[in-house]
Amino acid sequence: MSLIKPLFALAIFFTLSCDAQTASGPLEITEPTQASELVPELVTDELSNPWGMVFLPDGKILVTEKAGTIVLIENGKVVNKEVKGGPVSKTQGQGGLLDIELHPDFASNKWVYFTFASAEGEEDGAMTALSRAQWNGSSFDNHKVLYKGSPNTRAGQHFGSRIAFDAQNHVYFSIGDRGNRDGNPQDITRDGGKVYRLNDDGSIPSDNPFVNTANAKTAIYSYGHRNPQGLATNPKTGDIWEHEHGPQGGDEVNIIGKGKNYGWPLITYGENYGGGAITDKTAMEGMEQPVTYWVPSIASCGMAFVQNAKYAGWDGDLIVGSLKFSYLVRLVIENDKVVRQEKIAEGIGRVRNVEMGNDGYLYVGVEGKGLYRLVQK
Repeated sequence: MSLIKPLFALAIFFTLSCDAQTASGPLEITEPTQASELVPELVTDELSNPWGMVFLPDGKILVTEKAGTIVLIENGKVVNKEVKGGPVSKTQGQGGLLDIELHPDFASNKWVYFTFASAEGEEDGAMTALSRAQWNGSSFDNHKVLYKGSPNTRAGQHFGSRIAFDAQNHVYFSIGDRGNRDGNPQDITRDGGKVYRLNDDGSIPSDNPFVNTANAKTAIYSYGHRNPQGLATNPKTGDIWEHEHGPQGGDEVNIIGKGKNYGWPLITYGENYGGGAITDKTAMEGMEQPVTYWVPSIASCGMAFVQNAKYAGWDGDLIVGSLKFSYLVRLVIENDKVVRQEKIAEGIGRVRNVEMGNDGYLYVGVEGKGLYRLVQK
């Protein structure tokens, strides 16, 4: 396999352990093997910024548009550009209507979950919220906010946000540091820079890590995050995997652990935009190392594990989107380690989201272009 230009080639992986202090060596993003070459096939171009998507049992697709609408797609055609009954979001910088996810028991309970920038509250601006509503076949009923981060802020950056479920039907969701890197990520009494875990009805699980910590936000499951825009459940292990934007360099992939600190901004493999160190440390005792990271940043967004797929030999691999370089990265995972990376669908555009469809294909939401699925050449 031929190597791509050095701009894309620096990717280092780490074992996920408290002992991991130094890189084990470079892991280059390579061109795809002949057997794994895929091409994007346009499903619909009637989408502007498709942030999240879910696949209903009947084959229909629900897509969230960052501007605030929910779109229903059937057989490759948009049949409803503004599905009613979902959350009311505020478009503010990087914020808007963000992720969407089905409850694991959706077939019986019809619950659908959302994250979005919410203006609710006394302060000006917005903050990320999690809500749910029930799908009635054409719209939503019984919408309810389950968690609203605080305080609102006028900052336009780092809302996150993605949603995932574990085998016990806990719902996980992420909120970025909201541009307050020195105030939020390392402080468990504040929202922002966290991955949260709730029971599916919005209540706090009794075994959350900080339920007995004075003044802590008890929904917090992990902290020390910058701007997590990837969250997915590993179908083989049940673990929640996450990726987040670094600053200039240092986009990370992590396995989320209970009560774990992922270091931002005390440790990072990135630097300030325009240059200059944020910190001289890439590791500290008590802080987790990433499974892999990218320097330069690929601007990671969207993430999905391949399962029950039409791509031979890919089940268990992790697919990550790149906003910056307009491709997807396939991460080959063995024993929770990345053993190979290769880029696929080069030139597809700014990847906002990637999900496994229930037809065995990967679907990709691309800013300004629409929705694609990846098929063999």
